[in-house]
Amino acid sequence: MTWLQLKIETTKADAPQYEALLEEVGAAAVLMEDSADQPLLEPPPGAQPLWDATRVVGIFTVDSEVDAVVEFMEARLGHPLPSHRVEVLEDKDWVRAWMDHYHPMCFGERLWVVPSWTPPPRPDAINLLLDPGLAFGTGTHPTTALCLEWLDKLDLKDKVVVDYGCGSGILAVAALLLGAKEAYCVDLDPQALTATRNNAEHNQVGDRVHVFSPETMPAVIADVVVANILAGPLAMLAPTLAGFTRPGGEIALSGIIQPQVAELREVYGQWFDMDGLAVKEEDWCRLSGRRR
Repeated sequence: MTWLQLKIETTKADAPQYEALLEEVGAAAVLMEDSADQPLLEPPPGAQPLWDATRVVGIFTVDSEVDAVVEFMEARLGHPLPSHRVEVLEDKDWVRAWMDHYHPMCFGERLWVVPSWTPPPRPDAINLLLDPGLAFGTGTHPTTALCLEWLDKLDLKDKVVVDYGCGSGILAVAALLLGAKEAYCVDLDPQALTATRNNAEHNQVGDRVHVFSPETMPAVIADVVVANILAGPLAMLAPTLAGFTRPGGEIALSGIIQPQVAELREVYGQWFDMDGLAVKEEDWCRLSGRRR
């Protein structure tokens, strides 16, 4: 199969916003490349290396309207994209690019996310097997990493988890591998629900994952709720997510940048005692709290 690449020349500081927009607009995957032949030391486990001059590459199916993608991104940004171009990528090169880019990553003390072509660095750890696919969420984006690290710190034994905006299902599967009893996964995108089922089966927790669209999600009361979306939807979903969380239950919100933190803290403060704020990779944040 042939793919299209939208290559955007940018900086280390701005690369995460272009990555997030490409994922939002439906890129099958997003890669980061060195744009200036800059040496880069091996990063610590779980860290995402970026170069001063970074090229952000969005991968799209050959029938995608890339001009419309660019128009959408420029409307969201409020200014034209920096230097960019579209190139054709053959399937064999696409697979090689992902395999070169995607390596085992550690989140917290116990959890590793490991692609199928690589042996686990720590066989005795909790290893979540996940290959890049069409749904968002492989652990490489800071917002996903923040949620995985939060889950790793919790005592999830026999807990019920809601993963709202599940993407690939990585957070739900991680919670189950970390001891949760069952996970309810919600997403607007049917592809995300399919990916979640497949990844759950691949990690042998398929019988404990339940997937729903927002309209079909039952009135579950969960011990842990995690939502890695964007600030606008998170604000609108506050009453819904509060309704899913039992008194004393934990919630984590991600997909937030620093200027959005105060407003979301106030919104969720109607139901939760908001405590932690973690920041990673430029301006991305995670809020967490406990249901009153």
